Amino acid sequence: MANLVIVGTQWGDEGKGKIVDLLAEDADFVIRFQGGNNAGHTMVVEGEQIISHLVPSGILQGKTCVIGNGLVVDPAVLLEEIDYLSTKGVDCHPGKIVISERAQVIMPYHKMIDTGREKLKGKNKIGTTGRGIGPAYEDKATRRGIRMVDLIDREVFEEKLNAILPDKNNYLANFLNEETADGDAILDLYQGYAQRLKPYLTDVSVVLANAMRARQQLLFEGAQGTHLDIDHGTYPFVTSSNTVSGNACCGAGVGPKAIDAVVGIVKAYTTRVGAGPFTAELFDDIGDYIQEKGAEFGATTGRRRRCGWLDTVILNNSVRLNGLTGLAITKLDVLGGLKELKICTAYDCQGKTIDTFPSSLKVLGACQPVYETLPGWQEDISAIRRFDDLPANVRNYLKRVEELSGVPVMIISVGPGREQTIVLDNPLT
Repeated sequence: MANLVIVGTQWGDEGKGKIVDLLAEDADFVIRFQGGNNAGHTMVVEGEQIISHLVPSGILQGKTCVIGNGLVVDPAVLLEEIDYLSTKGVDCHPGKIVISERAQVIMPYHKMIDTGREKLKGKNKIGTTGRGIGPAYEDKATRRGIRMVDLIDREVFEEKLNAILPDKNNYLANFLNEETADGDAILDLYQGYAQRLKPYLTDVSVVLANAMRARQQLLFEGAQGTHLDIDHGTYPFVTSSNTVSGNACCGAGVGPKAIDAVVGIVKAYTTRVGAGPFTAELFDDIGDYIQEKGAEFGATTGRRRRCGWLDTVILNNSVRLNGLTGLAITKLDVLGGLKELKICTAYDCQGKTIDTFPSSLKVLGACQPVYETLPGWQEDISAIRRFDDLPANVRNYLKRVEELSGVPVMIISVGPGREQTIVLDNPLT
């Protein structure tokens, strides 16, 4: 038995959905432990693209999928996703999907506050998705949140809603100059959600403890990436939860001894959506080439992703923060056709070379990338299924990533399809 955590090593969008979908074949449970529907996992199965935002991508493999207590859940989005997956022939019945009673509920006023704040900030906006994630986590931290277990108890739900709504409406009307929320409408709407979601709710920590006693394998999937972690990322241009592997325990209700391995997903180049520093960003034709060939648009927002060379300063930061035991390299095929490739191995900060990731955005903003140049390749590698069949320059690029990170490459993705993968070492088998 082995329990595995999958995390993104960059700023999200690394292709975690595909790797989780692939590894889920050897897992019994797939557990999402943080975030909300501000993240999207894209999977391509038999040529069809399927995107999930809350339901773990292991659902396509028929695994038991868990939405942990560390999430903030928009009931409308979750039910819409369950209905969408059901139309695709995916089993989404209660028991196949389980939701923590302790997960926080995203309310309409959370989304209204989220978009109102961004509007007010203008050019200084964070780049939030506007889905109410941050405001929901705020209420959790100030002990004013509504949990799933509260949602299904009408009396408790109404009491909590009535206690918080005047404050939210005052803030919306008098600070953000936005429309206010209608309490009666929310109550009616959310009681409808409660009736549908009640059969899915359970104590997830108990479910997972029983699974481990039965020697079943757990696969934990994170959302976003390490450098969007609220503590360790490019704060304040981050998400509102801890995205690093350690939060798998807290966000699902298991002890640290439950985790046997941590695989970091590394896009073969680097991308970022929204605002925030990005040292290795490209502003030239090569950046445009990568963006277009890689179809780099956010799965949730549709926003164009900023593109740059692979940055091992942030990769090594992720290695340390997550305790990575293996790497999965994704979108390697996108780099085909480039004469030469660069890897950012350090930063030049006003004449001083640094190889650790700065905490200060002022310092980070003054950094310039220090590059190492490697020969590229012209071959199309998307049909290759064995490492030894990859062109020499591809293999050398991967070996250099291993050398710079000190972590072995276990999985190589050479295309979007499930079958377009080279597995060197499956951590679950």
